[in-house]
Parts: sequence; C-alpha cells; structure tokens
Amino acid sequence: MNHLLFKESPFKTIISFHKLIESLGEIALSDVDYRSNYAKSLLKEIDAVPEFKTGIEDFSIIEKNKKIIRNLLADLFPTALTNNEIKAVTIPFQNITFNRTKRFKKIVKNAGDLDLTIRDFNDDQFYVLSCILILNEYYHQKFDYNKPLFYDIPDANGIINHYRILYNADFIEIYPTEEALPLTPEEIDELMDNFDNVALWKEKFPVESWILKGFGIISLFDATKESAISNLKTNLLKREKEPEDDITSENIFKSFFKIPDLRIGISIYNEEENKFTKLPFEKANIGSFILQNKDEMECCTTFLGRSLNKLLDEKETIAISNVAAFGTIPGNEGFAKLLLEQNIQSCIFTPVVKDNKLLGIIELVSATPRQLNSINANNLNLILPSIVNTLERYNTDLQNQIEAIIQREYTAIHSSVYWKFKAEAQKYLYIGTPNKEHIFKEIVFKEVYPLYGQIDIKGSSEHRNNTVKEDLKNQLLSIISILENSKSINKLPLLEQRKFELRSYTEELDKELKADTEQQIQNYIEKEIHPILTNSNINESDKALIKAYFEDLDPKTKLFYHARKKFDDAMGMINKKMAVVLDYEQMEAQSIFPHYYERFKTDGVEHNLYIGASIAPNQTFDVLYLNNLRLWQLQTLCKMELEHHRLKKTLPYELDVSSLILVFSSPISIRFRMDEKRFDVDGTYNARYEVVKKRIDKAHIKGTKERITQKEKITIVYSHQSEETEYLKYIKFLQFKNLLEPAIEQFEVEELQGVYGLKAIRIKVLNTDDNLETQYSYKELLETLH
Repeated sequence: MNHLLFKESPFKTIISFHKLIESLGEIALSDVDYRSNYAKSLLKEIDAVPEFKTGIEDFSIIEKNKKIIRNLLADLFPTALTNNEIKAVTIPFQNITFNRTKRFKKIVKNAGDLDLTIRDFNDDQFYVLSCILILNEYYHQKFDYNKPLFYDIPDANGIINHYRILYNADFIEIYPTEEALPLTPEEIDELMDNFDNVALWKEKFPVESWILKGFGIISLFDATKESAISNLKTNLLKREKEPEDDITSENIFKSFFKIPDLRIGISIYNEEENKFTKLPFEKANIGSFILQNKDEMECCTTFLGRSLNKLLDEKETIAISNVAAFGTIPGNEGFAKLLLEQNIQSCIFTPVVKDNKLLGIIELVSATPRQLNSINANNLNLILPSIVNTLERYNTDLQNQIEAIIQREYTAIHSSVYWKFKAEAQKYLYIGTPNKEHIFKEIVFKEVYPLYGQIDIKGSSEHRNNTVKEDLKNQLLSIISILENSKSINKLPLLEQRKFELRSYTEELDKELKADTEQQIQNYIEKEIHPILTNSNINESDKALIKAYFEDLDPKTKLFYHARKKFDDAMGMINKKMAVVLDYEQMEAQSIFPHYYERFKTDGVEHNLYIGASIAPNQTFDVLYLNNLRLWQLQTLCKMELEHHRLKKTLPYELDVSSLILVFSSPISIRFRMDEKRFDVDGTYNARYEVVKKRIDKAHIKGTKERITQKEKITIVYSHQSEETEYLKYIKFLQFKNLLEPAIEQFEVEELQGVYGLKAIRIKVLNTDDNLETQYSYKELLETLH
C-alpha cells in the first residue's frame, strides 16, 4: 500500500475498521431482532479477517475482501444512493480510495481510470497538513486550515470537471509512537508562526512517529461551475499569461458549459470610432468570430443586419441554436454566411455593458447545432461581472499605453523634471473641486546652466541638391535614350520638340539648382513625356525598354530616386547612430547630477542640457557638477566623432561631420511652453543665448570666409577667459588620453547680429581604432587638474 501514499508522512498509516466493528457489537446486543441478527451475522463474517480490527498495512487484503467491506460499510454507503452520491473510503489527504459508489466508479471510468491526485497539493503541503491534524486531534488546538481541495477529472468528452473534496474522519484515531516528540506550548507557538518551514515541522513530527488508525470517508461535490468561475476570475485578473499555465479561458468555458467543442471570442467596441476591434494586447490568445480575419470592422455596416442593432442599441444577448435555419430568415443571410464559413452551427453573442456603455461582445460558438441556445445563455450572468471588470481594465490599460506612447514619442517629459509636472497634476486632483476650471501653474526652472552641443553633417544641403540634380539628369538622359532608340515613338510629330526641351532641362541642371526646378521637371515629365511612353501604339520591343524605365521610378514621386536615396540612407544611418551613442552616454551623465536633457535630429543631432539646483531641489548643487557635465559633453562628442569615423566606411554615400559646443556660464531660466509642449528659455536677456545657438554653426572666423566648424573637428565657442581656461584643461586631459590631436586652433568669431566678442577653440579628434575603446573617468581628470 505504501506505493500509493506520499513518500514521507508523520503517520504510520493503518487501515482499520475497529470503531465500526465496535458499533456493530453494540447493535448485536440490541432488542431489535432483525438488526441484532444482521450484526451478529456480519461479525461472524468479519472474524475470519482479524486484520479488520488489528489494522491493515497490506492493500491486497482489501482487494480480496471487497464484498465483506461493502457489507460492513452498508450503513454508511446506502445502496439507494449509490447512483447519486460520489463517495468512497480513503485515508485523509492520500490518493487512495476503495469501496466507491457506482457514480464514483462511473466518473473514474469515463476519465480512463486515471489515478486521482489532488489539485495543487504537494508532498510538503501533505506533511504540514497531517501535522496540523495531529495538533487539532491530540493537542486539542483549533488551527483553521480551510484550503478547498479539488480533483480535476475529465469526462468521456475530455471536458474537465472539478470536484470539491469533503472528508469525514469520525472513524480515525491518532496516537503517538515511542518516536513521537512531546510538544510544549512554546513549540506549538513556534510552529504556528512557521507554516512554510517544512523542515521545522519534520523536526517536531518525525517521519512515522505517529499512528493513524482507522479509515476516512471522502465525498465529492461537483463544483465545476463554481470552480470554473473562480478559475476564470483568476485568469482574467492576470496581466500576462504565463507560458506554463494551461488553464486557458477556453477550457474554463468548456467546463462551465460542458460543451467539448466550445470556442470563445471577444470583440472590443470602440465608441469613439464606432468600430469593433480585436483585443488590443499582443499576448491575447482570444480572437473574434465577428471580425474573422479582420482587425476591425465599422459598426455602421449592415452586414450583421438586425442582430447588430440588438447588440448595439438594445444591448441584449443574441442566441442562435441553429445557424443554418437562422440564415433562411430574410436579413440574416450575411451574418449566417459569416458564421457557417467558420463552422459555427450554434452561438451566443452577449454584450458586455458597464454603466449602460458597451465595452465589447463575448462570443461563444460551437460546431454542433443546439449546443448553445437561449436557455444556457443565462449561465453567462454568473460570470459577466468578472468579464465586465476585465474588459474595463483592458480599456483602461489600453488608454494608459496610448498615453504613454504619446508622451514618449510626441510630448515626452524628461525624468529629471517629471516630479514638478507630477506635483502640479496632483495638486489639481487633490484640490477637491474638479468641476471648476483649474489654472495650471507654469513650470519654470530658474538659475539653471545651459549646455548646447551638436554633431552636424557637413554640406548636407549641397549634397542633397547634388543628388537631386544627379537623379533628375539621369532620368532625363534615360528618357532621351528611349526616344532616340524607339522605332515606334520616333514616328510621333512632336518628338523632336520634346527632345529639345529635355536637353534644355539637362543643361539647366548643370547650373545651380533653383527652388522650383525639381517641381518643373517633374510636372513636365508627368504631363508631356509619360503619356508618350504609355501610348498604345508602341511595339513589343519598345515596351520592354519602357517597362525597365518605369521600374526605376520612385512609386510616389515618379522620379529617379537612386543617388538621393543613398544620401538619405547615409543621413539616416548617421543620425540614428549618433542619437544612440548620445542617449546611451546620457544615462551615465545623469549619475553626475540630475539634469534636463533633450535632443533633436536635423541634418545631424543637437542636444540641450540644463543643470541647476531648481531641477533637483532635494540634492545639493555645486558648480563642480557643471564642470563634470561639461567634460562629459566634450568627451561624448569625441566618442560620437570616433563612431562616425568607424561608420563612415559602411555608408552608401560619403558624408563628413563636424561638432560644436556652445559655452554659456551665466545661469538662465527655462519655461515649459504649454502651446508648444516643450521647454524654452525665459525672458529677454536669456533670448541672447537662443540667438547665438541658432546662428553659431554657420558663423565664420572673424575677418575670413572660413566656417568655424570643420570636419572631424570639435569647435568650442565661448565668451569669457575663465571658460577658455577651463576647456583648455579638459582638452589637455583628453589629449593625454589620446582622444584629441596635439594642435589647438584659437580664433575670434564674427559678429552675429548684435552678439559680439565670441571666441572659439577648434581641435581635431584623433581618429584611431584604439580610441573607440578608450575609457576615461572624472576622478582621473580631477586628480590631473589639481
């Protein structure tokens, strides 16, 4: 019998009927003849098997004496109830049963005679629960452990039914062996506080140190519907489906309705767009039968006929027991066809409604007629509240995700300043008068130090114009070649004029590209040339030539897009790489001191940093943090230049970059512009900083026509001697680290519309592969400088 028990137990289990036999002895002495005679006869039969009293440890004795045991237990297992009750003899919490009622036997047979195991019940739980049984029975404690225990048993159709297990232990005795350890009140209290410490329980209740003698009675209650509802609630509450979790919503519904081929679907109703859509989450395994292979469907369609109106307007359940018969009713043909194409013969569509607002539709379908109908549709009322809450949560989660995407992609608020926006929003929520118009306080950060930098693609406008001209010229020459080599087109009277005009445009492209030249040529080709090339009189040999030409055109512009594409691709690759490097390095920079950071992709990558006490009021700000951030900015631009040097070899179009830093030592104020949803400098004086920032990269060295920025070089623009001294120290340090070349250029910058006195340092980045792996630290810099 031991192979049927758990591996370890505090009990030495002995199956015995001694208590029942004692009660039979009392009946044998009674004055009621028929009862007395029956008891005496049965006792005589039992005497042949002394183990019934002393205890059975060999399960084969039970197998050999089934009939006697059945007679002995007749009062506890009435024959009249054997087809109704689900009952058997057992040992509490063990997976052995015998003397089963007919209904119990039928359930196990339909399941394929499987071994019964208690759901979610392991060896450790069994051991602790057995110990609790000892504490309650022998030590007279009142520990309450009411975890419901279930058997999950499939029926003949494979539908899982859930049976609640009830135990009767009236015929069991528990007493200690010599190995049992007596427990003090303090030890019992220790166990009370350590339910999960299985080692402690085994220490206090050694293996087989107690005797469990007798038998228990197990009664099963069919709790399939209740368990299905509970499982469904648990399933619906999960944010994400666990890969190992095989309790799917569809299996739960199958158990609930007892329909083996039941399938479920959900369609979400989008009130704003008046559409049905599928569940909005990637991990949702539930589709929709209404939408079939579509992701969404307009609700204004008449495809579902009167049925749709019943769902949307009246918010009532639709139950169709026979889809084929339903389709013969005028107006239902389209809906029935949609269902029959998916092998749906009966179905239920129930609207999910909260506060008279339609959230979605639960779709239950079966491939068998009459399985789903208006009668069992009422069962959905038991689980609809859970589904309502779930769909409402889905909708809330979806809105939160949408809001998060909008903030991240369109109106992102940097984490360093998020606290101030949050405080203002909380003030609004806690104000207590939400119906009154609330004037939101402007978000301003005063006394912050700005840092501006950029890595710019040199001559991007010139490169762009040259590639446009190259594509236009190649297209014109390609057209001229077709016109000259085509025999069927040569016969057209206007051909010579068109060739002349095409050559004129080609010559025009040798000059500087005007703003409207591209548009003029595009219009001319579309209106004057393409109609000729698509002429129906063109012979077969010319068609192949013309087909090759049209395949070379961009689908949108109908122009050549070869050289320009290489330029655009190269520009995109540079911008993406530079942005990735900057964002990655910025994560480290935040550890210096929290500061505001934003970047923009243009013809290169620009960034703004603002650091100061007002951005992180809970931390002590020192100018040392500004100095550290300035060094970080300079060395990050070095790294971006080096990354471009590596990337340059793989670009489809060769492009160079130059870098620029604008130094501004006076603190300024920045204000969040509500209309533009971005920060900007605040005040007239601070506007000078913005003027310089917008014009500085196009500036020249004073008295020359040379731009202050050059490829593979970093230009640092400043105003004060102290700034020059500071940055020369940084440069010296980075030269020591072999990031910058030894030569340093210093010059004055031309006047910029009222802004004068600007100076600049220019230095080249040392482009070696070793530098790409160079590490540097702020601590080393400080040690070097001091």
